[in-house]
Amino acid sequence: MLQDGKLLIGAGRTQAVLLPHMANRHGLICGATGTGKTITLKVMAESFSDLGVPVFLADIKGDLAGCAKTGQRSETLDSRLTKLGLDPESFVYHPFPVRFWDVFGQKGHPVRTTVSEMGASLLARLLDLTDVQAGVLNIVFRVADDKGWLLIDLKDLRAMLSYVTDHAAELLNDYGNVSKQSAGAIQRALLQLEDAGGDVFFGEPDIELMDWFQCDEKGRGYVNVLHCERLYQSPLLYSTFLLWLLAELFEQLPEVGNPEKPKLVFFFDEAHLLFKGAPRALVDKVEQVVKLIRSKGVGVYFITQQPSDVPDAVLAQLGNKVQHALRAYTPNEQKAVRAAAQGFRPNPEFDTLSAIMDLGTGEALVSFLDEKGRPNVVERATILPPQSLMGPIDDARREAEIRFDALFGKYETAVDNESAYEIIHADRQKEAEAAAAAEAEKLAQKERERTEKEKAQAEKAKQARKKTSASSKVANSALNAVGREIGRSFTRGLFGTLKKLF
Repeated sequence: MLQDGKLLIGAGRTQAVLLPHMANRHGLICGATGTGKTITLKVMAESFSDLGVPVFLADIKGDLAGCAKTGQRSETLDSRLTKLGLDPESFVYHPFPVRFWDVFGQKGHPVRTTVSEMGASLLARLLDLTDVQAGVLNIVFRVADDKGWLLIDLKDLRAMLSYVTDHAAELLNDYGNVSKQSAGAIQRALLQLEDAGGDVFFGEPDIELMDWFQCDEKGRGYVNVLHCERLYQSPLLYSTFLLWLLAELFEQLPEVGNPEKPKLVFFFDEAHLLFKGAPRALVDKVEQVVKLIRSKGVGVYFITQQPSDVPDAVLAQLGNKVQHALRAYTPNEQKAVRAAAQGFRPNPEFDTLSAIMDLGTGEALVSFLDEKGRPNVVERATILPPQSLMGPIDDARREAEIRFDALFGKYETAVDNESAYEIIHADRQKEAEAAAAAEAEKLAQKERERTEKEKAQAEKAKQARKKTSASSKVANSALNAVGREIGRSFTRGLFGTLKKLF
């Protein structure tokens, strides 16, 4: 909640407040399962919304959707508020402006991007390609860019991959070798991605990120809730999608320096998935983006179980920290707890290491940046309850929120504009038509030659028949004469001279 222009997150010996002009210095929310990370995330998101800062958060379990409904007062919450030094009677429960999004378009506005916008590096990670296969994919993107052919959806990429393979010999000198084996492996990976929902995610109309920067008529920032229950079942697609969002924001937003408050705050739940199995080059890019995006007015908050889930280079950029309880039963877990304790500025009032393992549900160790950007001494605090509903909402309420949203209809219907697939298909059709025409002409020429040959043969036969006819007349005349003579001779012989021969 807001208090004197500051974000009140919890209280203990002192109040745990987050300063608006330090909120874009990023942050970390850690803790074991069931210790209260989601409540902390929700309280922070609500506070930013009241401040007029839109937020974007990934809802993996479905319980963050409750931001759209008024919270319910209870004795337990009254007791917590009293412990925090707040008057339960004056604590206002209310809903927040919410927009629902869903990569699959089932429980929110569809979120799409194009293959070209995703880029070869992130797509190679998404497809889990080898270095050689990633190199081939880079060639595919480069050829498409040089030709000005857009890669919008997966059929565009498949068509482009087939085109590059068919023209590998022509492209060799300018782009390098494209082996059929690597191309085939990429095609198979694309089929797996399509089965995982990639055919829905890639397409148009693609998301306009500025739609996430809006406030309602009361000046409250929208809470953009990405429904992730299904998306999270494909961890690689989930993590790559979030990395793409971060990269797109970095590329599109202008520099704003050090604003009085962030323009947008991102909460990345299950942050360890962003870095799991990621190549070093990609981690370096994430570190670079996290380091520089704060000057564009964007705050990034990672939610995970242990600080060690985040690479040290990225962890060093996270100035605002909330650490919920961790349990340590094995040597590795004890090592992780010690590392988490060492990440705080010590408080002489208590031992940080012991406190981490002693925290109850809803309690946390908190250290936010002070006015000069220095980490405050770590404090033990109880987190405030949310002002909106703690839990999910029913499908009817969700559907109503989606349909009454001003953005309804903008992304709901997919379109298929001309892109690489249509261009390549048209070229292939022209080639096929030209080949068919050439083959038809070849057959026609053969038919003409056969006809001419038959005519020549017929004429030759005719001339031969004429000669034969003339010769036949002469021969027949002679034969008739001879025949007559033979006839006479034979008769004579038969009836006169036969007797003479014998």
